[in-house]
Amino acid sequence: MNRRCLFLFSAALLGMAGCASVTEMETKSQPKLQIISVGDWGGTPMDATNIANARRHVPRLITLHHGGVAFLRDKDPKQYLRNLQSWSRGTRKWADIPYHYLIDLDGNVYEGRDINFAGDTNTAYDPTSHALIVVLGNFEEVAPNPKQLDAATATMTMLARRFQIGPDKIAGHKDFSADTACPGKSLYPYLQSGYFRERVAANLAD
Repeated sequence: MNRRCLFLFSAALLGMAGCASVTEMETKSQPKLQIISVGDWGGTPMDATNIANARRHVPRLITLHHGGVAFLRDKDPKQYLRNLQSWSRGTRKWADIPYHYLIDLDGNVYEGRDINFAGDTNTAYDPTSHALIVVLGNFEEVAPNPKQLDAATATMTMLARRFQIGPDKIAGHKDFSADTACPGKSLYPYLQSGYFRERVAANLAD
């Protein structure tokens, strides 16, 4: 398994699916952050067996990841998530998808693991207290597009408001583990430059 990212997961997926229904979460600067629920992308919520493998936590940090594998237009994000959930629970024996929120090429935001439970990782860091956001794609090879950057900012803003997390607590996977280059050389500079922290701070001030 490639140690540069949280996981390497690839599957043959169908054509791009539309977003039929969403869970809406209010923000001030962006009136509605639309989050596609687990049920709406065809996943199943954590049950008693899954919860037994999970650790409850309260997010105090916002940590950005990339998927670490190519995510092209011919991939159906909903099918990808269903496959990821099956792989996470079956092959990895994790409680669920390792991330709390996932962002596709069009900036759609999908609900992953219940935010009240810590994520999982293949690298040497403890994700307890981290709210995990992953932007799908390999940003060692491609650059994030504006929709993905906007969606990541909106999701960070929502988390910052909900859990009273300061913008200074926004970082990347590689900031906590020497095992990885995640979130990739094309996405990490947006953290390094303060881009996300400044945008979230401005949103919080609105």
